[in-house]
Amino acid sequence: MFRKIFVGLIASMLITMGVGAFSLAQAKETESLRVRAQLNIAILIQDDLTSQVGNELGVTRDFIRSLPTGSRVMVGYITSGTLQVRQPFTTDLNQAANSLRIPIASTSASPFTPYVEVIDALKKFDPRWKGHNAVLLISDGLDTSHGFDSSSAGHTLDIDRTISEAGKRDVAIFSFYAPSVGLTSRSQLAASYGQSSLNRVSHDTGGAAFFQGTTGFVTFDSYYTRLREQLNRQYATAS
Repeated sequence: MFRKIFVGLIASMLITMGVGAFSLAQAKETESLRVRAQLNIAILIQDDLTSQVGNELGVTRDFIRSLPTGSRVMVGYITSGTLQVRQPFTTDLNQAANSLRIPIASTSASPFTPYVEVIDALKKFDPRWKGHNAVLLISDGLDTSHGFDSSSAGHTLDIDRTISEAGKRDVAIFSFYAPSVGLTSRSQLAASYGQSSLNRVSHDTGGAAFFQGTTGFVTFDSYYTRLREQLNRQYATAS
């Protein structure tokens, strides 16, 4: 009888230790996925992206709320050639997270190019602020302002202007690819064009582009994990 009680106590202790070790490991993993450096970040969402993007509002809100205290966040939507600012730059992360809405997911909201509105957003960064400046552009990246010519992917006038403006203001542009309800949801060529454009804008401004394939829709969970890792590599050691 005593032996059974003793064995039971040992087993209970081992389980408790195992749960404790798991909780500690989980806490360390969660901490490693937090952005560690303060950011001034504009989150820009193209309004004609497919309806599945609306399902990613939760992880986007979580990302905003997980930013370090003192970070500034702006939320804007690129719609029909206009930048609709839902939330001007604020340090109230919860308020910024709550300003997110589901994209319209209609061609009535389609811009000819998202990059003109990105330039508008770049001009809202205050040069007096301290900290690192970034844009998170959630877009299909397609610029059809001068027609659809796949040979000019990543090298349109508006893309060049975006890169130049970001350089003047020391803003790195990070991008998530998602298809719109227009060409990029129907044409692999258009999707590839858009991804090439996002890749150049992000690369040439010191950011990074995240996408997986040219067909279907991939959730943003892995994108945000990789984005946090990238931001920590770039900024945490320099802060």
